[in-house]
Amino acid sequence: MIYKNVNIDSFGYELAPEVVSSDDIEKKLEPVYQRLRLPFGRLELMSGIKERRLWKPGTMPSDAAILAGRKALENSSVKKSDIGCLIMCSVCRDFLEPASATVVHSELGLPEEALVFDISNACLGILTGMIAAANMIELGQIKAALLVAGENSRPLLESTIKVMLDDKSLTRQTIKKYFSSLTIGSGSVALVLADRKASSANHRFLGGHSLAVTTHNKLCRGNSDKGMSDNDETLMNTDSEELMLKGVEVAASTWKLFKKETGWTNDTPDCFCTHQVGSAHRKLMYETLDIDIRKDFPTLPFLGNVGSVSCPITAAMAIENGIIRSGQKMALLGIGSGINCTMLGVEW
Repeated sequence: MIYKNVNIDSFGYELAPEVVSSDDIEKKLEPVYQRLRLPFGRLELMSGIKERRLWKPGTMPSDAAILAGRKALENSSVKKSDIGCLIMCSVCRDFLEPASATVVHSELGLPEEALVFDISNACLGILTGMIAAANMIELGQIKAALLVAGENSRPLLESTIKVMLDDKSLTRQTIKKYFSSLTIGSGSVALVLADRKASSANHRFLGGHSLAVTTHNKLCRGNSDKGMSDNDETLMNTDSEELMLKGVEVAASTWKLFKKETGWTNDTPDCFCTHQVGSAHRKLMYETLDIDIRKDFPTLPFLGNVGSVSCPITAAMAIENGIIRSGQKMALLGIGSGINCTMLGVEW
């Protein structure tokens, strides 16, 4: 998919206020570590994550998304009245019905004529939402769209710690399925996509390619779908090692198709912003794709894995820090459980 008339008009993001270090988590898991004779410092060493952030108890995904959405609208050259679509793209949502996007839409005072819905696609939510919204803009159906995501990792982190402390049958082998849940962070992000005629920004969303290798859909699964409030027991069962290997395989195939679609080479992008999972995953992916890792902008050490927020908030921070400048090209690389993979190109 290649777009000729779509701009990224603005970004907005919000960092969750509570900082939780990997050391903090290991202190809570001290009885498990002692029983299994696990070395302290293991979590940061294996993941590359020094800390992650949490929302205050009681914060709903829509609350977080509203904060980022408001900032994206404030940063945008597009009129609020021209927003023809709002998509909530996070893994976390307030409830099963109605769409959490309706809460965001109401609080932000967006037009009643706008399409309002949720997209759920694991950690690829925002990238998938970008494709859906860009298609509507390219077809002339809407002038602009607001995409938002609010990820709340507190319920998953707290439930995982509780289960690990309560389950005396855990071994060094069986504990592995919970490891990735200890790397998850909270945050929110939003961006405005717009028709080039409706936007004074000159940041082109060029398009890209997606690939779905769904034979691997069992490698990472949540056990419930009850929203993501602080009172829910939310758990994930993840085969981290196999998911990393298969995910990178899918990424390699997607990267080849992306280059064919866009005409880019490995050297074309000036900056790579990825869905950041762990240091081992990062190293393997860049080695497999034969990409210069020095072009990567890392947020993993201080944000952790922020699900659907991870890739776009990394892009927003790269722009904010002057890593990507006017006229340069940026690649957004996303791998989500399923396994789905989406790679998108931007000319800033």
